[in-house]
Amino acid sequence: MVEWTDKERSIITSIFANLDYEDIGPKALVRCLIVYPWTQRYFSTFGNLYNADAIKTNPNVAAHGVKVLHGLDRAVKNLDDIKGTYAELSVLHSEKLHVDPDNFRLLADCLTIVIAAKLGNGFTPETQAAWQKFLAVVVSALGRQYH
Repeated sequence: MVEWTDKERSIITSIFANLDYEDIGPKALVRCLIVYPWTQRYFSTFGNLYNADAIKTNPNVAAHGVKVLHGLDRAVKNLDDIKGTYAELSVLHSEKLHVDPDNFRLLADCLTIVIAAKLGNGFTPETQAAWQKFLAVVVSALGRQYH
């Protein structure tokens, strides 16, 4: 079980309270699909992903980016049981979708970059530490079924 300080809890909930899901989610997923093009194979039903412009304007990519943030929102609301919160999602990604678990880390890195850019100077080292701890716990929980 992960121990969260009151400050970490405050930082994580504050980030989510101020996130524009319609902006941040799509940007993070677009970045992931462009920077790590092999991740596109999991989105074959999304239509045209042939180049960066197609990815940036793909409504399915945008919608899934928003969905990812709503999924992370579940972790924020269940900080003391992220593993349990994501148990079914881990099984889905492992057994049905066959997603390489390293892709969760890649998307988390892209999300961190997008949020850091959005927060600017507000993305202090203390904020980054709490945020990356949070994402590490989420990535671990999503990859649990693979172990």
